[in-house]
Amino acid sequence: MKVYFFCTHTIAWFNYRLMGKGRLCYEHRLLKRSVLVFIALLLCTISSAQQIDGDSVKLQVEKFHPKQLILPGVFITIGSFGVSNGWFCSVKDDVRKGFHNLRGECRFKIDDYLQYLPVAANVGLGFVGVKPRHSFRERVAVTTTAYAAMGIMVNATKIVVNEKRPDSGELNSFPSGHTATAFMGAELVREEYGIGYGIGAYTIATGIALIRLYNDRHWLNDIIAGAGVGILSARIGYWLLPWERKIFGWHRNSKSLALIPAYNPINHSAGISLVTQL
Repeated sequence: MKVYFFCTHTIAWFNYRLMGKGRLCYEHRLLKRSVLVFIALLLCTISSAQQIDGDSVKLQVEKFHPKQLILPGVFITIGSFGVSNGWFCSVKDDVRKGFHNLRGECRFKIDDYLQYLPVAANVGLGFVGVKPRHSFRERVAVTTTAYAAMGIMVNATKIVVNEKRPDSGELNSFPSGHTATAFMGAELVREEYGIGYGIGAYTIATGIALIRLYNDRHWLNDIIAGAGVGILSARIGYWLLPWERKIFGWHRNSKSLALIPAYNPINHSAGISLVTQL
């Protein structure tokens, strides 16, 4: 609870110092307020993690709890509210104008690649000395399931809602798929490696969401809903993991596998050995 108070008071102070006394034009004040509120919600998301070691962490992550739906539900609800609400639409227009003033004619394409960085980190950090909470095959299973759930939710919603993109008018703006992918990976990293690495992953995901606004590819509500879909998708991946263990028989097989390079000096042949350990 102290972390929540710290987040809200810090945002309030920062909002007063930067936006008071007429220092910025209306569009820039509104833009910064929107970004600060978005970051505040993310801080609350990250700070809600509980640091428990051992198998209890796995059970806590994999077991469904209704409270796990609160934060992604808030993001998705706010984003959906902004699709047709008149007041929110005016906010979206003002935020877009603010980013246009910052951008000019300069655009970045790096978001097309960076969106996958948190996802790759979830699978790969375990190979560079960071201790994960699940095995490699389970991380792959969770990531695959989460990505499938995210893809279904994002694409189905795009077809149903038909919100126009701000830059091209294409009817596939809501929600942001790039943002959903990045936040899915960030939530996986947080759950798998702890809050320290989660903060870094969420920072990258937030940057990707803001780049989508900067490039005029999405509206404000698109990235908010995309963040919610991404977080929810990651949790779906963990909720379904116990079922996947049963389907593939992993709960009966405790063997660990390793690939080790092998070399035979007699005939100068090289290869790879598959080593199993009970």
